[in-house]
Amino acid sequence: MFRLFSFGSAPSRLLIAPQDLRTADATNAADIYAGRFLFAGHLVEVGGQSPFDVEPPNLQWSKALHGFSWLRHLRAAETNMAQQNARALVEDWIRTCGRWHDIGWKQEVVARRVLSWMAQSPLLLTGCEADFYRAFMRSLYRQVRYLRRTMNKAPDGLPRLTVAMANACATVSMDGQGRHVKQALKRLDQELKRQILPDGGHISRHPGAIIEILVDLLPIRQALVMQGQTVSPVMMESIDRMMPMIRFFRHGDGSFAHFNGMASTSGDVVATILAYDDARGTPPVSAPHSGYQRLTGGDSLVMMDVGAPPPTRFSNSTHAGCLSFEFSSKRNRIVVNCGVSTREQVAWKMVARSTAAHSTAGIGDTSSCRFLTSSRFDKMLGNPVLSGPKDVEAERQDTDLSDRVIASHDGYVERYGIVHERDLTLSRDGTVLDGIDRFKPTSDKAEEETVTIRFHLHPQVCCIMLPLGDAAVLQCADGEAWEFSADGIEFSVEESIYLSDVFGHRQTQQIVLTVGVKEALSVTWMLRKTASAKARRKT
Repeated sequence: MFRLFSFGSAPSRLLIAPQDLRTADATNAADIYAGRFLFAGHLVEVGGQSPFDVEPPNLQWSKALHGFSWLRHLRAAETNMAQQNARALVEDWIRTCGRWHDIGWKQEVVARRVLSWMAQSPLLLTGCEADFYRAFMRSLYRQVRYLRRTMNKAPDGLPRLTVAMANACATVSMDGQGRHVKQALKRLDQELKRQILPDGGHISRHPGAIIEILVDLLPIRQALVMQGQTVSPVMMESIDRMMPMIRFFRHGDGSFAHFNGMASTSGDVVATILAYDDARGTPPVSAPHSGYQRLTGGDSLVMMDVGAPPPTRFSNSTHAGCLSFEFSSKRNRIVVNCGVSTREQVAWKMVARSTAAHSTAGIGDTSSCRFLTSSRFDKMLGNPVLSGPKDVEAERQDTDLSDRVIASHDGYVERYGIVHERDLTLSRDGTVLDGIDRFKPTSDKAEEETVTIRFHLHPQVCCIMLPLGDAAVLQCADGEAWEFSADGIEFSVEESIYLSDVFGHRQTQQIVLTVGVKEALSVTWMLRKTASAKARRKT
């Protein structure tokens, strides 16, 4: 019905071009010019065809194509050829998809395209012909009006917040939109209040969500300031709360911890966001509303997932990794979770979300969460969490000697009658991480179950079993070494995989402890820093 209405004249011009904070690679411009489009891990060569006419390999590729975020690579090339190519592709989209497209007119895709077109408007509009300028503004205005009228139809969570940000950004940036500014900013404030938790995390518990939000929200704040308009207290407070959480999830090498759908991200993007942080304070030690804890000592860092799954409508990226942890020392990531692949492969997606893909304990070869996996509802609902831990408790005991967290969850009580409790203690000098995994039966059937505790290692860590088989040495790329041992429990070193669309999927190792609940109600293990290989050679 939207297409049947006439919306009057479009704004005559853009008043401001919001800054694009995402990193760009000028080398990608040559591939796009040659008709090679690499999105979501899939390369499509269109030859002489329009990329909007080819059969997409998957939904994620199509969303990325129609979102136009890749225009930033053409702008980075700073050549006339790249500029002409960008205009031709935008003009092609307006001609073939400007009225309607099944994927291109999904609310979250329209929002991403609006933000991309406005951010790259200097590339598209500088020196262009008047006809292209008018067609561009008409199409942009049509898309913004569509977002205003259908915002509530967008999937709840980050997609709906992105729509609110695109609407606010466009309203502030386009000429003649003064009467819509107040309403657009009010709606953005409503979504920020609803989705940003008091500790600065996102309601989905996805660490990467705060990166995606800030990379779009900061330019909106900047545009308001440049237009002489007041930035609302809600927007300012949301930014101020999210900034410390960016530092909270960072390892020593600048990468983000892999919890609840967090994939590998470019350190340049995070560094760019942090450049806007006026406080530049230390990260918090805990994020109780988001459900995470952080232990620090010396050069070592532990991050731990101690939260229940979010509400179902926000849980499409949630993983079954309750009580999983990641451990790093200086710039060495040592114990990790497997991460996630953004490639549209259902098998990899569900493997990445399973408990076995996380550095925590699993019972009976099952996950602590159950997901909706019916293909009938995948396109409509995704794969939300149907059931999982409800009662997750966490307690901190920080002293002059150590940071300590004791946490438990009931994700296995209904099926196996077992409560899993994990006790982590990191010494103040950062050289010893002590762990105890306790399994507390709540029924007689619990004694028959087998528990598997996994410690996935980063691909740059080499694990070697010692001759007696009671300990293993973890050798980092820079020579730093750690020794893993478990009290009276045999363990093995097995293959694992580290999922990354930035660096490619890489084979790695994992330490696996398997015990019966009847044999051991608690498992004690330790990571202890030892002399590096270089120091041992000198000795």
